[in-house]
Amino acid sequence: MSRRELREQIFKFIFRVEFNAMEEMAEQEKLFFEDYELAIKDEDAAYISEKSNKILQRLEEIDGLINQYAKGWTTERMSKVDLTIIRLAVYEMKFDEDVPAGVAINEAVEIAKKFGQEESAGFVNGVLAKLV
Repeated sequence: MSRRELREQIFKFIFRVEFNAMEEMAEQEKLFFEDYELAIKDEDAAYISEKSNKILQRLEEIDGLINQYAKGWTTERMSKVDLTIIRLAVYEMKFDEDVPAGVAINEAVEIAKKFGQEESAGFVNGVLAKLV
């Protein structure tokens, strides 16, 4: 899988945290990979799992950063899709040394264009620009 495809799968997995208790995420991960329609390489599955779990472990810290910089918005008010995209990007910007901030923002905007509403890309870009 390409890096973008991997990010999209991570986005899809961490989106589940909005509808499931954190204690259920191990079971959700199992279901996620069982439901996967395409054949997925073991190294891709490992990457998705590892990065997703790192994001979930830092979720409270990530949400704190988002709430600090998203003026006029809180994580509770944001659309779940936009919030999940922003969480992924914030993790990459602040905690993943392999991903430059510009790349994290660009990829988040592209995911927002694909999965979000019409104004999602601009919103995601605006929130993330304040974090840089």
